[in-house]
Amino acid sequence: MKDLLYQYNPWWEEAFKNVNVNPREKYLAELRRYLELKQIVILTGLRRVGKTTLMKLIIEEQIAAGIEPSRILYVSLDDYLLRKNNIIEIINEFRKVHKIKIEEKIYLFLDEITYKAEFQVQLKNLYDFQNSKIFAASASASMLRDKKASLTGRAITLEIKPLDLDEYLYFKGITLKKRDQQLYKSHFLEYCRVGGLPENVLNPNREYLMNLVDDIIQKDITAFHAIKNHQIVRDYFTLLMERSGKQLSINKIGKILDISPDTAKRYLGFFESTYLIHLLPRWGKTNQKLLSAKKIYVSDLGIKYMFLGEKDLGSYFENYIYLLLRNRKVLYYLYEGATEIDFITEDKILIEAKFYAKLDKRQEKLFQEYPADKKLLIDSVEMLEHLNEI
Repeated sequence: MKDLLYQYNPWWEEAFKNVNVNPREKYLAELRRYLELKQIVILTGLRRVGKTTLMKLIIEEQIAAGIEPSRILYVSLDDYLLRKNNIIEIINEFRKVHKIKIEEKIYLFLDEITYKAEFQVQLKNLYDFQNSKIFAASASASMLRDKKASLTGRAITLEIKPLDLDEYLYFKGITLKKRDQQLYKSHFLEYCRVGGLPENVLNPNREYLMNLVDDIIQKDITAFHAIKNHQIVRDYFTLLMERSGKQLSINKIGKILDISPDTAKRYLGFFESTYLIHLLPRWGKTNQKLLSAKKIYVSDLGIKYMFLGEKDLGSYFENYIYLLLRNRKVLYYLYEGATEIDFITEDKILIEAKFYAKLDKRQEKLFQEYPADKKLLIDSVEMLEHLNEI
């Protein structure tokens, strides 16, 4: 194990510098703030969204700030050579290699944390009994679920999302001034084709996205949940992409795939837990929120484009606005009298997305008459900045 740990941690023997990496400052700023807290920091989000890169950037900054490199351990726990070792054994070997006492502080960066059984209990023991600052990462919300509440009060979870349009432009080295606002539309259309996964932004490749989706379906869904029929899961995801931005009927999905509604609902939860999709409930009374069909949005527009191409660009714009608002506001869709408005927030802000188009008559009537505290019609990429007002 010693030799493997040296391979993962080149800074133990030489100067360390992340090469050709664009920092995501909004997340780095938050991670720097968490360094001052004792709690374990868990990074989660879609696979290949940049969780490992962020951990390596924090490692570089800590070394530059004077932390002894030998006190910092990074390891990916899905490594086949570590399959027989639990987390505590790996940390003990790390301390032994560098002769670090239990009371001496170490910095742990544990990637793919959910590959280790009972990782929550082991993290709890590290938190309670060793002087350590712990960062951990996983691409699955369902695997992170802490059924025994071992980490309650001991952990902070930070979801890392795909690049938004501004970050995309930064990664591409594009700077637009106010006088160039008319160019935002063409850049947004390109963003729809490429999506916001950092590696794919720098080197766009359809095969990269296909492999990503296959990886998630195979590793995080079919293998983890012991689903024998892999093809049904792939067909299900294709159906979800075709219905993105629309209300989703579990019963119809079940009939198409010849599976029960309960199975269709369970599989839908698996897709959501891996951050491939997000679900938006309907606004209304509690039973309407719980029982009505949910709308489906894709976590990365590049994945959506891979399945749909340039069909219905308005749905991409709506999807993007959802992604901008998600986690900032408690969101629902409004549906009354067979007429739909894209979003309503829990604090009564009504939002409709139109991609260089106008409301139809029924939508306009509902939009104008519905009692909301604030109303926003976002009908162009240039108007996205108005979302910062809410």
